[in-house]
Amino acid sequence: MRSPLRSRLFHLLLGLTALTLVAAACSSSDDEESLTLYSGRSEDLIGPLIEDFTEETGIEVEVKYLGSAEAALLIAEEGDQTPADVFISQSPGAMGFLESSGQLADLDSATLDLVDAGVRDADGKWVGLSGRQRVLVYNEDGVTADELPSSVFDLTDPAWSGRLGIAPANGSFQDFVTAMRGSVGDDVTLEWLTALRENGVVTYSGNSAIVAAVGRGEVDAGLVNHYYNFRALAEDDSLPSRNHQLAVDDPGSVLIVTAAAVIAGNESDAATSLVDFLLSEAAQRYFADETFEYPLAAGVAPADGIPAAEFDGVGDDTLGGLGDELEGTRNLIVEAGFEG
Repeated sequence: MRSPLRSRLFHLLLGLTALTLVAAACSSSDDEESLTLYSGRSEDLIGPLIEDFTEETGIEVEVKYLGSAEAALLIAEEGDQTPADVFISQSPGAMGFLESSGQLADLDSATLDLVDAGVRDADGKWVGLSGRQRVLVYNEDGVTADELPSSVFDLTDPAWSGRLGIAPANGSFQDFVTAMRGSVGDDVTLEWLTALRENGVVTYSGNSAIVAAVGRGEVDAGLVNHYYNFRALAEDDSLPSRNHQLAVDDPGSVLIVTAAAVIAGNESDAATSLVDFLLSEAAQRYFADETFEYPLAAGVAPADGIPAAEFDGVGDDTLGGLGDELEGTRNLIVEAGFEG
């Protein structure tokens, strides 16, 4: 929940941001006063910002909430007839898929410059909105300090038998596995996945379910995005769940970005205004303070208590590579004996 002071500051920033966004919207033609957004982020995470955007600019936004991969496949299927003006992808692989198929428009240089070069597409097709890091969430009542691993490869040790949770069908887990494939190869990745299954790993539907299971002691630890546990602790600070960062160069600590893009053929001032709004200080502080993600707009700091993470270099061919390899990753997960 926002504190009264935080809420006032948040809406003050929104008002300042709106001065430029409303001006752009007013100069648009009538057919640009509404937008269609395909969002791979859930309504509870992105919905409040979309409502604020409409309130401040007068631009109505029709949002279709889908999984990131599902949304990307739908845009590809719809082709030139897609109603989507803007795409927000939680999964880097989904954004990379659309970029590789030529369905993303060039973003304005002014929009690209709102973020550092390391968190935008080298070809100018997308910008990072927020970031997250893969971590090990653990129950401090069930895991001692000397048990905390430095690598995800340590989690196949018999000492972790039946104590770990993962979400193999989750997009972030699949992006992480894709990154692992890129760093250590398919054979090693398959061996690791298979060893996890044979070691009695417990499967869940997603990050929130894993954090909840760790909090109630159902499993001792799980592989998740960092912000899920911070959100759980914000609601109940008595929970025994804590985040553990793995080694910086370990596949288990991979950094993943949420990205935004305009769909080719549907470029408009209104579409650009929405992307710019999501990179405004007000929206970025929402990502930082309300969802506990890493804000990616230049000069915006994470919330207090969030460990430092260096998001640099994700603007090269990372997303394109993830897009090309997503199907292979799902096949590998299934081959290891999980439902992908």
